[in-house]
Amino acid sequence: QVQLVESGGGLVQAGGSLRLSCAASRSINSFYTMGWYRQAPGKQREMVATITSAGATTYEDSVKGRFTISRDNTKNTVNLQMNSLKPDDTGGYYCNGRTVGFINYWGQGTQVTVSS
Repeated sequence: QVQLVESGGGLVQAGGSLRLSCAASRSINSFYTMGWYRQAPGKQREMVATITSAGATTYEDSVKGRFTISRDNTKNTVNLQMNSLKPDDTGGYYCNGRTVGFINYWGQGTQVTVSS
């Protein structure tokens, strides 16, 4: 059973920064992509950022230039550096790992709250 464990969430003022980390129980090279998704109250879960095993990245439009996703293959972690945070960034942030066969694994989530 694969486990993904997020950490790093919290309460921050608008304009501040947070760094989220996702630790995997097995090599992250076994996933085709890893990513971060978020879900605000009453809204659907949405992709924030993804990174492939080759290092290619994608970002949701509203976070481009503010968030950076990275991976550390030696530590089996995927990180999300979030700068210039806005109240609209508030939500539960979930780590995702997707295999070549499109099997998805999810972490339990970490809460990010940005106050205005």
